[in-house]
Amino acid sequence: MNLPTTLLLAAAVFTSSLQAEVGDPIDRQALVTRHNPSLSEAILLSPFSVGNGAFAFTADVTGLQSFPAEYAETGIPLSTQSEWGWHSLPNTEGHTIEDTYQLVDTQGRQVPYPIDQSSPAGQFGRSNPHRLGLANIGFTFQHRDGSKVGLDQLQDIQQTLDLYTGTLESEYSIDGIPVKVVTVCHPSSDSISISVESELVSSGQLQAGIRFPYGNPGWGLQPEDWTKPERHSSTLKILKNGQAKIHRVLDADNYQTQLAYSESATIEEVERHHFQISPQKGAGTRFEFTASFHPDPKLPTIPTPAFPETLARSQAHWKQFWQSGGAVDLSGSSDPRAREIERRVVLSQYLTAIQCGGKYPPQETGLTVNSWYGKPHLEMHWWHGVHFALWNRLPFLEDTLPWYQQIIPKAKAIAETQGYPGIRWPKNVDTAGNQVASSISPLLLWQQPHPIYYAELSYRAHPDQATLQKYDQIVQSTATFMAAFPHLNEETGHYDLGPPVIPAQESYDYRVTSNPPFELSYWRWGLEIAQQWRVRQGQERRADWDEVLSKLAPLPHYEDMYATAQGVWNPRDHPIVLGIKGMLPGPEVDDQRLRQTLVHVLETYDWQHTWGWDYPMIAMTAARLGEPELAIQALLLDVPKNTYLPNGHNYQDDRLRLYLPGNGGVLIAIAMMAAGWDEAPDIHAPGFPQDGTWTVKWENLSPMP
Repeated sequence: MNLPTTLLLAAAVFTSSLQAEVGDPIDRQALVTRHNPSLSEAILLSPFSVGNGAFAFTADVTGLQSFPAEYAETGIPLSTQSEWGWHSLPNTEGHTIEDTYQLVDTQGRQVPYPIDQSSPAGQFGRSNPHRLGLANIGFTFQHRDGSKVGLDQLQDIQQTLDLYTGTLESEYSIDGIPVKVVTVCHPSSDSISISVESELVSSGQLQAGIRFPYGNPGWGLQPEDWTKPERHSSTLKILKNGQAKIHRVLDADNYQTQLAYSESATIEEVERHHFQISPQKGAGTRFEFTASFHPDPKLPTIPTPAFPETLARSQAHWKQFWQSGGAVDLSGSSDPRAREIERRVVLSQYLTAIQCGGKYPPQETGLTVNSWYGKPHLEMHWWHGVHFALWNRLPFLEDTLPWYQQIIPKAKAIAETQGYPGIRWPKNVDTAGNQVASSISPLLLWQQPHPIYYAELSYRAHPDQATLQKYDQIVQSTATFMAAFPHLNEETGHYDLGPPVIPAQESYDYRVTSNPPFELSYWRWGLEIAQQWRVRQGQERRADWDEVLSKLAPLPHYEDMYATAQGVWNPRDHPIVLGIKGMLPGPEVDDQRLRQTLVHVLETYDWQHTWGWDYPMIAMTAARLGEPELAIQALLLDVPKNTYLPNGHNYQDDRLRLYLPGNGGVLIAIAMMAAGWDEAPDIHAPGFPQDGTWTVKWENLSPMP
C-alpha cells in the first residue's frame, strides 16, 4: 500500500468529519442547557456530581453530602473519590496471585490460570487494593431550638446542575429561612469549593463538617467504612486563620486534605475523624470554603484555591469543553423520541467527562461509587473510551494509553506464564496492572484487541509516523499473542479460539467453549490492523499472522442465524454476537444471516440478564444493516437496565445503581448513526430513519471504523 496516499486519504476522512451538517452551526450552549438536570425534591437515585475526570464529588440536594445515610440505603451513595485514592488492608498472610493458580487443560497442555477466587489469597487479592472514599463533606443544620434538621424537613427544594459551567446550584429553606449553595469542582485540582448564602450562617444554625472513613474492602457500592475509627488517624494542623490541613493515615496508605475557609470561621475536631467548620455568629450571611485532596502528605502546603477562583476556572473549562469536540442537535425532529435521546447524549458527555477523564481506565461506576472493589475492567474500557475519539475529544482516550505501555511487563508475564509469546492483557486489574483472581476474568479474551483499536483510532486522527512509532509496541506485541493463541484443529484445518475461553457473553463453561463469533471477528480485525501497521512503517507482513488470518475458524452459525458460540445459541447475558457487524465493520459477515439474528434477539432475548451497553450495541448493528428504525428502538428499549435516571446515570439494578459503559455506548452509537462509518451509505446521518421525522444536525464527529 502506498504510504503517502494512505496518509492523505486518512487525513481527508478526518477533515471531513469536522464539517458541520445541516444548516447553521449548532447553538451549543442552548443544546446543553436545555438538558440541565434539576430536582424539586430529594430523589435518592439522582444525586448530582461535579468533577474533573480524575476526581468527583457527589452531592445531595443540600449541595454537599449532608445526609449520606439516606442515600446509601436505597439510592446512589454520596462519595468523594479520586483516581489515586486507594487503600489496602495489611497482607499479613503474604498472599500472592500465584496462590490462586489452577491448571487448565489447553489442548493437552496444563496451563496455570488465577481462577481460585474463593481461596483466602483470591479473596484478599480481589478486595485489595480497594478504591477509597476520601471524605464526607456536609452541612449540619439546627432548628432554632438547637435540634438537628432532617432531610425530610428541607422545604422549597430547587436544585439545578448547570452543565455549561459545571456549577451545582442548590436552593431550599429551613424553618422558612432560605439557603442558597453553589458547589463547584476545580478543573485541574482535586478540590471542591462551595459558597453558601443564608441567615442561618450568621445565626450559627449552619456548620460545615468533614468526616474521614476507613477503607471498605467490600464489593461496593459504599467505598467507606465508618465502623473502625481505631484503624486510621486524622491529624489536624491549623496553618493560619482560614487555613488548615489534615494528615490522613490508613495502614500503609496516606494522603492530606487542605482546607481554606472564611477567616472568621473556626475549625475543631468534634468527634474522632470528624472536623467541624463553624462560621462566626453575626459575621455575615455568606460563607465559603474549599477542600483540596492530595496523594502525597509530604508535599509542602499548596495554595488552596478559593471559591471565586474555582468558580471562574470551572466556568471557563466547561465552556471550552462544550464548544469543542462533537455535538448532535435533534431539536428539529418531529419524532417524539428525539428529545430523550438528545438528553441521554448530553448528560452522558458530562458524566463520562467527569468520571472517565483521568490517566487510568475507569471502573464501571467511575468516581461515584465502588463496584468490583473499585477496580477497572479492561474489556469495558472500550465502552468508556472509544466515544471520546468519535466525538473528537481524543486526548481523553489517549491519556490512558501510556498506562498500557507501563503495564506491558506484567501483561507479558501473563503470556509467558501461559506459554505464549507477546502480551496478554489482563481483564480485572488495579491501577498498577496487577490482575486479580476470578473464575471468569483470566479466561476472557475480548479485551485483547482493544489497545489495537485505540491505537488505530489515534492513527486515524494523526496519520503519521510519530503515531505509528508511539504505539507500535502495543500493537505488535498484542498481535503476537493473538496469533499464537488459536490452535490448529486438525479435523477442520481451521485455527480455533478455545477451549479454554470465556466469551464476552460470560455465561459459558470455559472447558468446552470454542469459537465465539465476536472474538473470532475481532481477532481477524485486530490481526489485519496490526499487519497494516507494519506496512505503514515499511515492514513486511508477518507470514505467521497471515497463516492464522487465512485459516481462522469461520463464524459459527445455524442455517439462517449466527450462533453465540460453536454449536450453541444462548439468549442470556450480552447479545454480543450482534457486535460482529456493529462494534466491528465485519466484512466477513453475511448481512442477511445477521439480520435474522438481530430479529431473533429482539423477539426472544432474556432482557433481565442483559447490561446497559447491550442496547446501543444492538443499535450499532441495526444501523450498519440499514435498519435505522430498529436502531432507535434498541436505544430506547423499555427494559429495566436501559433506565436513564434524571441525573443521566444508567441504572441497572439495586446492586449496580449506575453504569457508565451504558453512557459511553449511547455516545458511540449516536456518533456512528450521525457521522457514519467506513463504507456507510453516502447519505446524511445514515444511522437515523430517513422518513422525514428526524432532523439531525451534527458537528465535529468522526466516522467509526
